Amino acid sequence: MSKTIFITGGGSGLGKGAALGLARKGYRVIATTEITPQKTALLREAREEGLDLEVFKLDITNERDRVQIADYDFDVFVANAAINEGGPLAEVPMDRVRALFEVNVFATLETVQLAASKLVKKGNGKIVFMSSMAGISATPYVGPYTATKHAIEGIALTMKSELESFGVKVATINPGAFDTGFNDRSGEEIWKWFDDEKNFTKKEDILKQQEGLKNQFDPESMVEKMIEIIPADSHKFRTVYPEETEKQLKKTEQERWEMDV
Repeated sequence: MSKTIFITGGGSGLGKGAALGLARKGYRVIATTEITPQKTALLREAREEGLDLEVFKLDITNERDRVQIADYDFDVFVANAAINEGGPLAEVPMDRVRALFEVNVFATLETVQLAASKLVKKGNGKIVFMSSMAGISATPYVGPYTATKHAIEGIALTMKSELESFGVKVATINPGAFDTGFNDRSGEEIWKWFDDEKNFTKKEDILKQQEGLKNQFDPESMVEKMIEIIPADSHKFRTVYPEETEKQLKKTEQERWEMDV
């Protein structure tokens, strides 16, 4: 029996790639988008390919949108919707930090609670949190996003233990830096409030860190990995990809034990 997969944030980037890719493999996919224009574009693409893709607008911060999750039947819930923004943590405006937590942590958990109650009733299923390498590493000037993804790691690991006895699996997928535009948009937002005259962080330090955005991976391989992991019955709790990012993060975690102040 083919699985039904529900994925939030399917209007762009890796979420969109995975939604279309899973539908091409014959899975029934319910993909949601933050705004209606994304829904129109995704539906058009799916229809052109003759794919079994159901799409509706779901802004995860909107309660009226969220309750619609209860109307659908699915086997796998992918909590993928997220926003990204950077800035030095000692100076970033708190409204920006709150906005990230609102989407990436609180609204994400609210959607997952709705999904969990459905899957627990069924007695099986899987919840996949789209985390990030930022859930494990800590890069300067990516602090607001990093903090939200560290929170997601804690949530996912805790829920894994709590839902196991109900037959519901929980996992994370942690992409490295992929060139979907997501990271670039995050870098641009800093300049809307950062002021060389007022902020003590050096502008050149931020720009130097953003140079790394020139060397991002091709998202196609990450989409392939997501298509493999999302419907799979068994795999590791955490899937970090690509392999070089996994190696880098394992090294980082080890180094933290030796770190001095």
